[in-house]
Amino acid sequence: MELVPWHLPALPLLLLLLLNLSPGLALVQQVEEGKEAWDYVTVRTNASMFWWLYYAKSPCKNFTELPLIMWLQGGPGGSSTGFGNFDEIGPLDEELKPRKTTWLQSASLLFVDNPVGTGFSFVNQSDAYARDLDMVASDMMVLLKSFFNSRPEFETVPFYIFSESYGGKMAAGISRELYKAIQNGSIKCKFSGVALGDSWISPIDSVLSWGPYLYSMSLLDDKSLSEVSKVAEKIINAMNMGLYDWATELWGKAEMLVEQDTDGVNFYNILNKSPPESTMKSSLEFTQRHLSELYHRHVRKLHQDKLSSLMNGPIRKKLKIIPDFVTWGDQSHLVFMNMQKDFMKPVINIVDDMLTAGINVTIYNGQLDLIVDTIGQEAWLRKLKWPELARFNEEKRKPLYVNPGSYETAAFYKSYKNLAFYWILKAGHMEYLLGYLAASSKLRRLDEIISEVPSSFKPESMTGY
Repeated sequence: MELVPWHLPALPLLLLLLLNLSPGLALVQQVEEGKEAWDYVTVRTNASMFWWLYYAKSPCKNFTELPLIMWLQGGPGGSSTGFGNFDEIGPLDEELKPRKTTWLQSASLLFVDNPVGTGFSFVNQSDAYARDLDMVASDMMVLLKSFFNSRPEFETVPFYIFSESYGGKMAAGISRELYKAIQNGSIKCKFSGVALGDSWISPIDSVLSWGPYLYSMSLLDDKSLSEVSKVAEKIINAMNMGLYDWATELWGKAEMLVEQDTDGVNFYNILNKSPPESTMKSSLEFTQRHLSELYHRHVRKLHQDKLSSLMNGPIRKKLKIIPDFVTWGDQSHLVFMNMQKDFMKPVINIVDDMLTAGINVTIYNGQLDLIVDTIGQEAWLRKLKWPELARFNEEKRKPLYVNPGSYETAAFYKSYKNLAFYWILKAGHMEYLLGYLAASSKLRRLDEIISEVPSSFKPESMTGY
């Protein structure tokens, strides 16, 4: 289906936050305004996806006057309802205490355990796991159609997709398919944009930039830089031959080499060190070692004992609808393993399609991230074929400050038409501007937020992960 351009005004999306049976069947729960709802949707035979909705809680606005944000976690296999909810932007933390920097005062939050098998989502047969981005996006279309049909109060509310890491790659594919679904009338919602946070859009551009980035930070010497660069070149060759499973294995080897030569640099914040592999606990059995190591490094960390105990204890008891045979996070390694041939495939063309169609796209990246470093993000951005890219590049970056009276620069951003890019300073892979809007003591009109730098910025939101 051809993407016909939308004619929407430019929207610097992060400024919005400066202040996640038969197919499609869902049981509607009556929930009071400002409360919660959750349910399963059978997206395919033997595949069910879990979602959890928090209605916005604003002291001066009805939830229908505020946007709806869907948060997508990375991995693949990371749980939005778990990690994204209780460790990042939800109303409560792992201690079930109120989070000061929740986004809930500014938007309703929809957390989805995606792909199937993630978090509380599950499959009943081993061949039901998603194996590529197309399958992930198709499943999400079934869920979103069911969600908006069962929650018609959100059909006219601005709907944004926010994402993190591999969740950004999934968000790109999902956003393009959602646009098509809206165009053909199969889904009714007010899709207003997508935010790609430290996103795995072009894996090879990330891997190619690791060496130069680490070298510039004195974490590699000439010899190590050469070794890392050689592995990256092998990945290019594998991808050029269409050997994406081999490219994934080489990616794993590149990460091992980086950890060895940097004495254990943390891929999520270069100022930190990763724990030795031998200290990681897992009973999982992988047939290929490189997948096991990649899983431990990028997904297992999202299922720490404390969070697992919370989700499989008090939260499971609260939700009441989780099947007895489902354990939160128990299928995450199978989610990861089944997606392995899709890991290294780029989706730059999908971002191009979205921009050409007029979909608002915001990219944001932490300065201290390595796995998806900013240099790599800028590299794939330069490959876009979007006709307005040259004009975007000509725009001058603008600074954002820690607070109105401070000279400390917290971030830079620039935007042109429906593309915006944020360079977040002192931030790692998983923490960016989480407290901007939520910590604001003054809620303002959406158009005011869009047109100006926020009046409140909390330094704690800029720490690296």
